[in-house]
Amino acid sequence: MTAYFLSDLHLGAPYFQDSRKAERRVVDFLDSIKGDADAIFLLGDVLDYWYEYRYVVPRGFVRFFGKLAELADSGIKIVWFIGNHDIWIFDYIPNELGIEVVDGYKVEDLDGRKFFMTHGDGIGRLPATFKIIRSLFRNKICQKLFSGIHPRWTVPFAYKWSDHSRNESPLPSKEDAERMLSNITTFSRDYLREHPDIDYFLYGHLHLLERFDVESATPSGRESTAEIIVLGEWLSQFSYARWDGEKLELLKYKEK
Repeated sequence: MTAYFLSDLHLGAPYFQDSRKAERRVVDFLDSIKGDADAIFLLGDVLDYWYEYRYVVPRGFVRFFGKLAELADSGIKIVWFIGNHDIWIFDYIPNELGIEVVDGYKVEDLDGRKFFMTHGDGIGRLPATFKIIRSLFRNKICQKLFSGIHPRWTVPFAYKWSDHSRNESPLPSKEDAERMLSNITTFSRDYLREHPDIDYFLYGHLHLLERFDVESATPSGRESTAEIIVLGEWLSQFSYARWDGEKLELLKYKEK
């Protein structure tokens, strides 16, 4: 089978000078792969902000959602992993678009190879402030209280927060990159020790485009090796991975 993996599209982000162009780029990419894709895995932060109210959803993303619905209706499997920006997906996206939403991680068997996939924001040792904010954002009571505030206040606040937390570059600092790579490497090694059948670990979140091996020994002494794939982002790199049934490639989308 043929599968595609991409993450950190951050559609709607204040970072984009032209949000419509950014959305169109993703739609054109999805349109370009619809002829051979059997599955598409979106590994989080697909939207820069999203909050579903019971009867109301945010404006925008019509072309992107329409393309996902079209692909899902054609039989392509689509899996959307919740990230730290699009946390508040409840039932609209899975029910309306017909796609699977995963909060956490998923292990998928593709052509006899095991793929471990997650966004990656909850992996490893995290700064205390990040852990506190992450727990608040996922707290059901806090979500209820937040939903009681009118969207005219919450949506601008969320985008301002997102813009403030991002530096001028879409890439992390050297120090943050080293810390995050160390986190996922340690986690992957520990997970591989207990699950030696994993062939690939795929992560988003880091905004880095990386590929390297990780090795571990099981309690019985069996040596296992897997590959770690960090998928980059669609703020500047427009990167993705493609599995063709035999090999996994890291690629960059170039507009026609």
